[in-house]
Amino acid sequence: MGGKEIDADVAVIGGGIIGLSIAFELSWRGARVRVFDRDEPARAASWAAAGMLAPHTEMIEDASFRALCADSLAMYPEFVSRLFAAGGIDPHLRLDGILSTAFSEIEMEDCAARWETLRRRSVKAQILDRDDVLRLEPSLASTVRGGLLVESEGQIDNRLLGRALLAACAARGVTIHASARDIALECDERRVLGVRSDQGFYPSGSVVNACGAWASQLAGVPIDSVVEVEPVKGQMLALQIPRGLIQRVVWAPGAYLVPRDDGRLLIGATVEDIGFDTRVTARGVQSLLDAALRAAPALRDCALTEMWSGVRPSTPSGLPQIGATSIAGYFVAVGHYRNGILLAPITARRMADAL
Repeated sequence: MGGKEIDADVAVIGGGIIGLSIAFELSWRGARVRVFDRDEPARAASWAAAGMLAPHTEMIEDASFRALCADSLAMYPEFVSRLFAAGGIDPHLRLDGILSTAFSEIEMEDCAARWETLRRRSVKAQILDRDDVLRLEPSLASTVRGGLLVESEGQIDNRLLGRALLAACAARGVTIHASARDIALECDERRVLGVRSDQGFYPSGSVVNACGAWASQLAGVPIDSVVEVEPVKGQMLALQIPRGLIQRVVWAPGAYLVPRDDGRLLIGATVEDIGFDTRVTARGVQSLLDAALRAAPALRDCALTEMWSGVRPSTPSGLPQIGATSIAGYFVAVGHYRNGILLAPITARRMADAL
């Protein structure tokens, strides 16, 4: 370690959507960046997500966090444009609205209350009756009472987004260390020195912890700088549907439906506080299928093509931690929980600003 010369301005530990977005933004600004991932980049929670961009449908209570999510949504078109310009891969951003459906009078009253809240916040949304909903999504159950359409929201194909980020990072000269084992932060009593793994020691001026649900387990971090992050499991599945059967993201009681341009319909997601257990279970699949078929009985004959699960990174406060720590040169971008895909652009910008 002694006199090895620094060959990267920033080392990012964690090659998910958050880590790769930070690396891309830094490289865009001219920094030399290395990314370390213990597996294949963009394959953990980033691969398991649905890619919904829904800061208003989520009805986030914390005002500052809600504003952060809304600002990140507004950044997405320009963010995707830069990714495509750099790496040539289109991650299929679709901002064609998110439809929340109501199948009871109580659910309809909830939609109306949410619409009134969004109206006060100057968010473009429409309260819909039964006929309005069925005109938008004819395949939904005829028992639907109505719904709420938030016009500015939508989705991005998170798996394509991972590929787009990897291509853009490669084009910008980012070095990716995949399948790196025993990754650890190296620091002295004053500041970070770099990153060590089975691939060697790499001195770095700054290090970013973007390890997702594993952020608290990063080796080498002094005890007073360890971040509190816990895994929350989510199971999902995919159906192959006729094109246009479901046209936009639909939130139904017990599940959400996310149509992809390749004919898949993603159905998610469970919320399970059971650690790093990522088994796909019969109970989880049944709960998702039951909810989806109640909302859209036309799906009953569609082929079930994929089932998977992942772990979301949650903090005790439910809010992400983005920025510097008490150790000079050590930064964190962790705890995005259900909003990691949504918050990628603004997390990248804020981290690059801080660095």
